[in-house]
Amino acid sequence: MGNCFSQSKNSTSEIAPYDWIRHFKPLPVAAPPVRLYGSASSSLTAYVRFALLHKNLSLQFVSTDDKPPSNGDGAVTLEIGSESVCGQRETLLKFIEDKFPHPPLRLNEVMETTPLVVNVTWLQHRSITWHLERMVRWAEDLSRCGGRRRVDPAVGSPRMELKKFAKDYSQLLEVMLEHAQMEERVVFPVLEMADRGLCKAANEEHARDLPIMNGIKEDMKSIGVMDYGTPAYHEGLSNISTRLKSLQKHCKEHFDEEEKDLLPLLEATDLSKEQQTRVFEQCFDAMKATHSHLFNFFLEGLLPSEGMEYVDLISKCSDKDRTASMISLITK
Repeated sequence: MGNCFSQSKNSTSEIAPYDWIRHFKPLPVAAPPVRLYGSASSSLTAYVRFALLHKNLSLQFVSTDDKPPSNGDGAVTLEIGSESVCGQRETLLKFIEDKFPHPPLRLNEVMETTPLVVNVTWLQHRSITWHLERMVRWAEDLSRCGGRRRVDPAVGSPRMELKKFAKDYSQLLEVMLEHAQMEERVVFPVLEMADRGLCKAANEEHARDLPIMNGIKEDMKSIGVMDYGTPAYHEGLSNISTRLKSLQKHCKEHFDEEEKDLLPLLEATDLSKEQQTRVFEQCFDAMKATHSHLFNFFLEGLLPSEGMEYVDLISKCSDKDRTASMISLITK
């Protein structure tokens, strides 16, 4: 973690939720070869490749774009060892899970019984929460290093690490702002139609945290031009660490309140199926940056099962071209 902990295998900037798979029994050394045959532009192909990323498997992808279709429209073929399956998403995912059950790629069934908008919001909370925790730990590492000039090869020189730290925070800030706008423009108005004033406190929370979020970004810019290791540099890092902890605390309380008091009420709004679908798709319309150039960054904050659930939700959108474009980003 950071430049201060040379004994750690990963720096704070590199640790991702799927590191938790180390708790499971590792795959045998001689794991069977895995081959995937399908179109490189197919959303189904990208989906299966994304699932296999979390299984610690060596995958050989074979494009079939130059061959006439033989497996049905959009179908792909997956070979694991001497066995193969050709079919659609559920068939292929079951085949993968039967062969390699850990880590699991499915959330509990409770996710299937809640409104789609609730699922989207909940998963976005999970990613933001994890990224904030990582930034807090990373800031603590940078502050603890002080003026020492030890270099961690994983992140480069201290100044290089600070630039990486600032870049990651800028990406997180963009996701957080889009998420807040999604709630204010899409989720909260639905609740306000049923009970005026219900979301007043949540909107006030957004307004309160925005100056803190932008202030941290400005502080990072200021530190970036300071001489490394000076008292002012060290004090600036300490202040950023403190402000990030405060932001983390505010966000956790805010998310907990939304998930406990607001989101469950979406089930009581009596929206028709068509209206629920429209609101659900408006959520994705409001998150254009997150679902384009920040999509992989966003998914890094989710466990494998959560990432698969989010991709499943994306697949429910009616605009299949946009769906295919979004899912294809995860294997690039």
